[in-house]
Amino acid sequence: MSTLDQETKSRIDQWLTAEYDSETVAKVQQLIDNNEETELLDSFYKELEFGTGGLRGIMGVGSNRMNKYTIGKATQGLANYLKKQFPDQQIKVAVSYDSRNNSQSFGHLVADVFSANDIHVFLFEQLRPTPMLSFAVRHFNCQGGVMLTASHNPKEYNGYKAYWNDGGQLVAPHDKNVITEVNAIQSVSEIKFERVDANITVVGEEFDDIYVQANKRLSIHPEAVEAQKDLKIVYSPIHGTGITVVPKILEAWGFTNVTVVEEQSKPDGNFPTVVYPNPEEEDAMSIAKKRGQELGADVIMATDPDADRVGVAIRNPKGDYELINGNQIGSLLTYYVLSSKKDKAELKDNDYIVKTIVTTNLISDIGAEYGVKSYETLTGFKFIGEVITKLLGKENYLVGGEESYGYLVGDLVRDKDAVNSCAFIAEMTAYFKCQGKSLFEVLQELYVKHGFYKEKLISLTKKGKAGADEIKQMMIDLRANAPKTLGGVEVKEIRDYENRVATNIVSGETSEIDLPKSDVLQFITVDGDVISARPSGTEPKIKFYCSVREALVDASNYETISAKLEQKVENIMADIVKG
Repeated sequence: MSTLDQETKSRIDQWLTAEYDSETVAKVQQLIDNNEETELLDSFYKELEFGTGGLRGIMGVGSNRMNKYTIGKATQGLANYLKKQFPDQQIKVAVSYDSRNNSQSFGHLVADVFSANDIHVFLFEQLRPTPMLSFAVRHFNCQGGVMLTASHNPKEYNGYKAYWNDGGQLVAPHDKNVITEVNAIQSVSEIKFERVDANITVVGEEFDDIYVQANKRLSIHPEAVEAQKDLKIVYSPIHGTGITVVPKILEAWGFTNVTVVEEQSKPDGNFPTVVYPNPEEEDAMSIAKKRGQELGADVIMATDPDADRVGVAIRNPKGDYELINGNQIGSLLTYYVLSSKKDKAELKDNDYIVKTIVTTNLISDIGAEYGVKSYETLTGFKFIGEVITKLLGKENYLVGGEESYGYLVGDLVRDKDAVNSCAFIAEMTAYFKCQGKSLFEVLQELYVKHGFYKEKLISLTKKGKAGADEIKQMMIDLRANAPKTLGGVEVKEIRDYENRVATNIVSGETSEIDLPKSDVLQFITVDGDVISARPSGTEPKIKFYCSVREALVDASNYETISAKLEQKVENIMADIVKG
């Protein structure tokens, strides 16, 4: 351990004491005996941060890993904060978990710690999706909740999402306050691990029907579903929780011809058929696409392990199944909801939609077409949930989404909901099929009306301490040496969300950004292109987003304009992505 700094060595020594169980101590000692200094550094160079979204990290021993002690500490800190916020009340929390390795045992561990703190726990009997946890928090009138999941991260990861009493993930001031409580715990002895059975209520399969029926009442065009009930749907849960509820909701909605991808139907934390269980990835959707091609599917859908994100493939004019991106799915859903509400004379003056700052402006354009207010938030669906909670009883939320494949129709939950989205995507497909249109044709119509938007995301993975330092330096360099042109197009405005200042490069004028601080930089070109740089809050990545737009006079020009915009995106990305 000669190259390790003193602070890291002190943490390692602490984990070798009798405070920790013998199995943990043995694993730490083995790393030392094998002289695995890189692993020791990454496992102990810091405390795994209970960030504003909770915990997420690689599973294993160490202060910077997901394990019994880091999860126990997070739960004890959250319990302490809940008790301070809700004095003289019987505090209740809901706990669920996904299909990842150790998620169930971590879920029971969380329930144990809460119960030991005299907090009543509604613990899901079996794995269930994240949106059902959000729904349960509200249904059982809980003050908080925890979901054990690392979403679409690789199999080595697990995570801990903390929720507040509105069913949304923690936002200000609770996020920072809980972090303070977690950091205040200095010893394992402060964590109460002893389960109190009387404080735990098991939530069984019967809860599925409550959630499914609540969603079914949101259906806009049940007559279209009835007319197209044999719509050919192919669905894959990618070895995750979606298998428990998505087929149920599609059946309850009225769809009778749903094919589940058998190879990916069994929950499995090793995700044996994919590299990443992420429906954004072509690889993760390839088996479902193949099955859809064989069956001539009308729509192909796949959800990530905790079923809060959904990917979609549809047939293009050439007859091939094409993965559409999160911006396109969100735009289609927004158009479907708003146009349908208008046709049924159900639009209200106080209706609104929401998107994040890195999500396509096509969604805002659609809102403007229908006279519906559009709100914009920081990246992360918890901020969309925060808007819904703040405006509850004053304005009427219809639909919201973010480019990273997360959407929500209606306000039953306060998080992105792939189960709800699968039902609405299927209904939307049925509705437009009744009109003789495919989703691809509808998308082209939107481009003709509002302009052809083309988006791309590039993620650079930088693991460990060295990677974290590199990402930090990349953002410092971008701020110090902001590009004057991108892809040969002049930059006219820079939005620095960390400093909450927008600067017009030409005039030098500045204005305040009316959003909380966030480590995001946006560059707006004279053409209206939007390029964003943002370190991920949940993965060891820095993300670069690009959105460009050009008029599409006629759908027949689709391929030509698409190729032109694709080249423009490539040129811009080549300029901004370094390393």
